[in-house]
Amino acid sequence: MSELPPLLDLERVRGFLDEHGLGSGEVRARRIGEGGGSNFTFLLERDEGRFVLRRPPRPPLPPSAHDMVREARLQLALAPLGIRVPKILAVCEDESVLGVSFYVMAYLDGQVIGDTLPPELDEARRRRLAEDLVDTLVEIHAADVDTPGLAAFKRPGSYLDRQVRRFTQLWEVNATREIPAVEEAGRRLAEQLPEPLPPAVVHGDYRLGNMMVPRDEPERIIAVLDWEMGAIGDPRADVGYLVATYSEPAGEPSPLGTSPVTTAQGFPSRAELVERYVQQSGRAVEALPWFEALALWKAAVFCEAIYGRYVRGELTSDDDRARRFEKGVPLLAEAAAAALGGSG
Repeated sequence: MSELPPLLDLERVRGFLDEHGLGSGEVRARRIGEGGGSNFTFLLERDEGRFVLRRPPRPPLPPSAHDMVREARLQLALAPLGIRVPKILAVCEDESVLGVSFYVMAYLDGQVIGDTLPPELDEARRRRLAEDLVDTLVEIHAADVDTPGLAAFKRPGSYLDRQVRRFTQLWEVNATREIPAVEEAGRRLAEQLPEPLPPAVVHGDYRLGNMMVPRDEPERIIAVLDWEMGAIGDPRADVGYLVATYSEPAGEPSPLGTSPVTTAQGFPSRAELVERYVQQSGRAVEALPWFEALALWKAAVFCEAIYGRYVRGELTSDDDRARRFEKGVPLLAEAAAAALGGSG
């Protein structure tokens, strides 16, 4: 197998940064964020300035996936409304620079809570962090989708129907093997579409692992990251995703393996998260199990894409944990079926 091209060409990145007046001097880069994920994030350091570059995997890419330009534009539309997003500094649509589109954002001196809790986060602060996680989502869902920047993201027809159809198509692209449970869950989701709520901004991957918190005040969220799945749609999609991927104290870990730290005492239960969302938003969340199933099924589809890149040797040794999706994808599909009320 031929050697994979580098994800970054530092000379070309330097030229792009210079062109946009972002720092000066040589560019040093290192991967940050979760390994083996959908897109790649790099910390760029220069003699003057620190920045963050976000780019998709190497081509070829599935249709409508990994759209960095769209992701950046959504955050640019949200920032003036007070939504907690990173500051986007420059967007590159010229694929001759890195072979893909990408964008550069301001560096935030914070941390993303992954597999370990900051020592400062005692039980009381853990609850405050979870409450702010919900309150931040309420803020996102309160954004006026009729503002010019967000109105551009509106699409006619049913968001929920589009989600099911799009991920059914993505499964056909991503699948490396036959997994009947994935196809069955997709069919059942399509048959049981709930009546929609008025549209709101939907993040699409809303969980603790996509939040940035200050190092000295880790109970407070300063930025919501990873807007690749962002859209205008049914807000319950985010609530269902948050609940489905949240591990509660004394409970079973989430099927996706996300938010493992929230099993610690002090964090609220899933039911308490939903109760706070309803109270703070004034929005009912009927049919939530359907949205939990949608979240788990979508996770199965995009985790299969990561697993496919792993088995094809397109990921580095740093991304070796992607092998867990060999068993994880079928388990996610089975969990989706369970959320819908059984195997059908």
